[in-house]
Amino acid sequence: MLTRALGETGLRGSVVGLGAGPLGDERLDDAAAERLVRGALDLGVTLFDTAPSYGRSEERLGRALAGQSGGDVLVSTKLGYGVDGVEDWTGECVRRGVDRALGVLRRERIDIAHLHSCGPEILAREEIRRALEDAVRDGKVGVAAYSGDGDGLRAAKSLGLFRCFQVSHNLVDQEACAEGMPDGAAVLGKRTLLNAAFVLQGAERPDVAEYERRFAAVEWPELVRDRPAAAALRFAAFGGPHAVLVGTSRLDNLARAVEALDEGPLPLETRRAIEEAWGRARWPGLI
Repeated sequence: MLTRALGETGLRGSVVGLGAGPLGDERLDDAAAERLVRGALDLGVTLFDTAPSYGRSEERLGRALAGQSGGDVLVSTKLGYGVDGVEDWTGECVRRGVDRALGVLRRERIDIAHLHSCGPEILAREEIRRALEDAVRDGKVGVAAYSGDGDGLRAAKSLGLFRCFQVSHNLVDQEACAEGMPDGAAVLGKRTLLNAAFVLQGAERPDVAEYERRFAAVEWPELVRDRPAAAALRFAAFGGPHAVLVGTSRLDNLARAVEALDEGPLPLETRRAIEEAWGRARWPGLI
């Protein structure tokens, strides 16, 4: 597994990370969830991204990673909401959310803690920013981060608080990386497989339906037409993000992602064609 320094944060992780949203799916039993995490470790995955909104994902991830030291794996989660008895998007919610996450994830430190998809009006609240800064100062959080796109991302970049950004980056959603990131910041790419929109199955979810519309509107190079998943991963991993998150409940899907990156960067002409297709459309980032 290829590993990289995550910007100038001092962290280093696998280029393929497990997006652990599917880990919270109740159709996945506890034993299968643990096999997925253990199998990811066997593949060389050392970056795991979760959130309190992902069902039992944090709980299952914490159990499966028990005994793995902070130097062995990186755990990323989200803050700002989902704390019982506390109003969302308050300083108290962030403070208690950090302690809640440490407990359920069974960690001494959260390596990367994101404020999750909140807009400029939330980011303007000093109590929220201060609570996250305090968690970093106290050693409970390693790196303060922001997850999101659009106006929220632009506001987050202007604050000077965040050293990591989790953004959408794929064949049809390139706005965040095209606009640039602060010097030295780590970049984690989400939606790198564009929610499998290249299958074109008439998705009901609005965001996936939009990705399907975009994908169908382009005359793609042969490599993308023949192997869209592998091409999408190689595009995202070798030209923007330091690491790409693959959300799956199936270990074979994760293994294929790792294998795709073994092929290295896309041919230059293919990459240029993908970037030019987005450049002509200038599709905005999906939040």
